[in-house]
Amino acid sequence: MTTYKETQVLDVTGELCPMPVVKTRLALDKLAQGQIIKVIATDVASCDDMPAFARAQGHKLLEARSEKGTYTYWLQKGEGV
Repeated sequence: MTTYKETQVLDVTGELCPMPVVKTRLALDKLAQGQIIKVIATDVASCDDMPAFARAQGHKLLEARSEKGTYTYWLQKGEGV
């Protein structure tokens, strides 16, 4: 299991689609390229949405974990599109 040094932790537990992605995008907009955000979600749709969002926006999904209905993502800000 890799440990990441995230710049920000974003807790979107209890939020439903599309809010986890919307809030992640807003948070990433404030970070510098290469910085890492950790996102904690409970919406099962985020399992598909976060990887698709990262690919579409030019960010790197470093890791995704799922444990007991909680989904955790580490995204590294890319150059964007």
